[in-house]
Amino acid sequence: MEIQLSMLILEVRDLSTSIAFYRDLGLDVPDPPPGRPVVIHRMGSGVSLLLTTSFAATYDPAWSRPTGGYQQLLEFYVGEDAAVDQRWADLVAAGHPSRMPPTQTAGPYAAMVDDPDGNVVLLTSDESARVDPDDTRLARSAPAFVER
Repeated sequence: MEIQLSMLILEVRDLSTSIAFYRDLGLDVPDPPPGRPVVIHRMGSGVSLLLTTSFAATYDPAWSRPTGGYQQLLEFYVGEDAAVDQRWADLVAAGHPSRMPPTQTAGPYAAMVDDPDGNVVLLTSDESARVDPDDTRLARSAPAFVER
């Protein structure tokens, strides 16, 4: 199975300010669900942009607001849970730093590793992150992994 870049997650300081910016940019970013610090916009390419204020802070104990660190996660849907385990193990064995071993989060099964430039790659089995090339509808709800 070919892996797919499915979602760009931006950990933002102020959700409403970020929503306004991306709307100004021309994206049809929805309002966040009541009581949830997250919005998602699926682009015509099938890749989604997710804005949140809490994912990294919740699941990465080493994360702090960057002064030189990261603010985004590149999510790759890799298939079933076993594929997350294997892909993570292969990357860590190749010397790539792990941020989070395979873990059942509040939603999907996922793991995090750093790429060579320090960008964080989220490996997931979250079906809502799977890109369906025939489905270009805008996603209007947050994927399962975001805290409810």
